Amino acid sequence: MTVSLANQPTNQPTELVYPSGDGQPVAETYVHFYALLVTLEVLRQYLEGQQATVLGNQFLYYAQGFPRLRVAPDVMVIFDVAPGGRDSYKTWEEGQVPAVIFEMTSEGTREHDQSFKKTLYEQLGVKEYWLFDPKGEWITEQLRGYRLRGEQYEPIAEGRSEPLQLRLAADGQLIAFWREDTGEKLLIPGELAEALRTETQARQQAEVRAEQERQRAEQERQRAEQAALQVEQLKERLRSMGIDPDAV
Repeated sequence: MTVSLANQPTNQPTELVYPSGDGQPVAETYVHFYALLVTLEVLRQYLEGQQATVLGNQFLYYAQGFPRLRVAPDVMVIFDVAPGGRDSYKTWEEGQVPAVIFEMTSEGTREHDQSFKKTLYEQLGVKEYWLFDPKGEWITEQLRGYRLRGEQYEPIAEGRSEPLQLRLAADGQLIAFWREDTGEKLLIPGELAEALRTETQARQQAEVRAEQERQRAEQERQRAEQAALQVEQLKERLRSMGIDPDAV
């Protein structure tokens, strides 16, 4: 008897799938979403050119072979990896865990952010964990940070990030960042656009002033040449009259 193999089970292992999304909203409200985007872009620009990446709301997979073991930090900064975006981040492929994670928290996510995520990030070895409450729903100071000491998080009292070498503070419904080496504030996209407009206007005004100066200098040169020509013409008339102009 001939047995068909068409429907026989195979011994091929099923390939594990690590989804890049779950269809859930990125953030609770527009305020949280905007704070996420601005933080992501400010840090991305700050770290441009370095061996680092900044990811926003991408899945962080931390256990190979277990796709369900994942979390999606609002913003995570990873050092010593290739720059650029990823659809998801797998720690065993990249060889690094995030150094800094930001969560845009609210009253609705308070318990999850303070318990599960905080414990998970401790266990993963994330150096700093920052909670930002843009609406001030449960964090009075809006911004609260934790730094890993040994195997546990301790509150950050000085308002600075060691891995990022930045000072941080709540600024309305956004996080403001300052460089520790220069004291310079990292501009958000709107401030960058305004700075660019101001710089463009200043350059245009400088170009106009330079052109005006060039025109004035050209007019002065022409007047000097005209005066010299008139003097020479006068000397020629005196010579025609038998008068030596240089002896006068």
